[in-house]
Amino acid sequence: MKKFTKLIFSSILLSLLAVSVFADPPKKTPASSEALSIVSSLQTVFRSVSDTLLPAVVEVDVTETKTYTDPFGGMTSPFEWFFGTPNQDNKNRQKEYESKGLGSGVIVRNAGNTYYVLTNNHVAGSATKISIKLNDEREFEGKLVGTDSRMDIALVSFESKDKSIPVAKLGDSDDVRPGDICLAFGAPLGYSQSVTQGIVSAVGRSESHMSAISDYIQTDAAINQGNSGGPLVNIYGEVIGINTWIASQSGGSQGLGFAIPINNIKSSIDSFIKNGKVIYGWVGVSLVDVSKEYKEDLGVSDIDGAFAAEVFTNSPAFKAGIKPGDYIIELNGKKVKSTNQLVRDVGTLEAGSTATFIVLRGGIRQAPIQVKIEERAKDADIQNSRMWPGFVASLLTDEVREQLKIDDKRVQGVVVTNVEEKSPAASLRLQNGDVITAVNGNPVTNLKEFYTELSNAKKSVNFDIYSNGGTITTGTYKF
Repeated sequence: MKKFTKLIFSSILLSLLAVSVFADPPKKTPASSEALSIVSSLQTVFRSVSDTLLPAVVEVDVTETKTYTDPFGGMTSPFEWFFGTPNQDNKNRQKEYESKGLGSGVIVRNAGNTYYVLTNNHVAGSATKISIKLNDEREFEGKLVGTDSRMDIALVSFESKDKSIPVAKLGDSDDVRPGDICLAFGAPLGYSQSVTQGIVSAVGRSESHMSAISDYIQTDAAINQGNSGGPLVNIYGEVIGINTWIASQSGGSQGLGFAIPINNIKSSIDSFIKNGKVIYGWVGVSLVDVSKEYKEDLGVSDIDGAFAAEVFTNSPAFKAGIKPGDYIIELNGKKVKSTNQLVRDVGTLEAGSTATFIVLRGGIRQAPIQVKIEERAKDADIQNSRMWPGFVASLLTDEVREQLKIDDKRVQGVVVTNVEEKSPAASLRLQNGDVITAVNGNPVTNLKEFYTELSNAKKSVNFDIYSNGGTITTGTYKF
């Protein structure tokens, strides 16, 4: 009986405790004044940035004239399609129609009554009509000043005597770091004057499917169709990038937006206004990315830079003394971190200017090389016949030996790869898979020795080639 009484008492006590626990939830307490002050300050910053930038952000409405083939064009009736003239003139079948689209832009320059709007090439580059709409709903007729498809940027102008129209301040995108707070402005899906907020997710994005001309800023700030051409802005109200594209499986924002760093564009604005296009500087070297093993064999282990595999004869680089095999580590005092970075930096150099390169040759730092930059020619004018030596030397590894069926370990040298048609290498009958064992009669056993001997060649060169179990000497190439 005592045990039963204790059991009842215990059950009642637990029930009371349960009632006490669930009947009295913790009281909600407001955030502390200190916490609210911090959040309020952040909100004030966002408001201030938005108030500053929105008047400089525009909607870019474009009209493109496109053509299509009308199967019944020029026919008096549809019956002619079946019973009439099958060789109907195609010109009569070409019809035009207007396609409308929109994007975003940001006012970056003012000269007199002319305002200049920066946007994307894929927004305005093919437009036949452009309309610029400000945040106060005023609209102006836009004029395409210049466009560049490689970087995907365009500059549009409009005329206004209103001196109160603001111009956005351009920041320094080199200072941008992952984790920085940023805001994206534009007209996503046509909802003009929209602002989204996020952080910089990454910098220096330049994967193979992206343009090598721009090392994109990645952000998780919501970016959708229509945001293209709008500015990506830091907390100081400075433009740090131009929103360009998104990575998405659905077509909508998935937190993977990409913007062109504004530092990559600044000089292009002046070039557009002055020349109507971006004039890329040209040095005349063929750069390739190399592996860790390649760098070790080259004698430049653990050193950032860009490898010059080939040099165009009579190019600025060739005239200045840059040679195939040189490892470029500095340009105008700025350290070279990657091949893509060097490509971008060279592209911003003005034609006629002089640039200073620092290279390692055979692992040894050379005296500064002064190169007078020329304007980049059209790709069709950059011919393989001018590319020296016309191939890329590669490592003779155990795996490559097995593929080439070279059992004799005494065979040392470098492997010929990527032979260009009509190049000096092609004229010497070099083929992919040949093993070069000597340059001008001087034996070479690795990449460092090969490129050293190649750079020592003055006016002519020949190679000893191991192929199919025997060694032959090529003809002599004069350069």
